Amino acid sequence: MTRNKEPQNLFGRRLRHVRQARGMAQDRLGVAIGLDEAVASARMSRYETGTHDPAYNTAVRIAKELGVEVAYFYTDDDDLAELIFKWQGLTPSEQQELLKIARKHGPQSSAERDVFS
Repeated sequence: MTRNKEPQNLFGRRLRHVRQARGMAQDRLGVAIGLDEAVASARMSRYETGTHDPAYNTAVRIAKELGVEVAYFYTDDDDLAELIFKWQGLTPSEQQELLKIARKHGPQSSAERDVFS
């Protein structure tokens, strides 16, 4: 597990990373999630720089538009963030295979069995 050394702006750095990876401009993303065109670019810039934190429901819309799980923006574990990011690119059978490996090797308490069964 690799903890990020700069947790204060995880959301913004990860937002910028995935937005750029998708080739989407700030204004286009902002408009796509329902922001007014006049403020879309500035608002997205503020999220990326950490000047403002988006409300959770806004983060969900951003994640959906960019095709990632919202958890990607919030985990402070870089390895887990990478896994979440790459999960979307896996086929359903690859996702199931990865889950099998995790279930086989990860600890499982009775509480986990109740939650994930």
